[in-house]
Amino acid sequence: MATIFIIDDSPTDVRVFSTLLERAGHQVLSVGTAEEGIERVPIEMPDLIIMDVIMPGMNGFQATRTLSRDPVTTKIPIVMITTKSMETDRVWGIRQGARAFITKPVNEKELLACINELLSSPT
Repeated sequence: MATIFIIDDSPTDVRVFSTLLERAGHQVLSVGTAEEGIERVPIEMPDLIIMDVIMPGMNGFQATRTLSRDPVTTKIPIVMITTKSMETDRVWGIRQGARAFITKPVNEKELLACINELLSSPT
């Protein structure tokens, strides 16, 4: 179906999301840091990015801003997934270029519905 790139420093979350997405027919790529994601996304050119917020070094807000403002990657939708549940976090994530903001723990049906909607909508 689609290639989805996960940028998350938690091996557990990467495994959970990868299993869910692969079961839904998607190909999954992943890295554990925002810096590595910024480096690899323009090479891999995935259909969608799942971005954690809290990571060592560069955080997900900074990485989302970088990828969403890069002419090469600007059209790739980014879904931020985080434990940060304040409305201000959601607003900030959207302002940085995220197309969706989901808080953990993630509802699998909600995540898949969100991904399917973003993949089917024109950029």
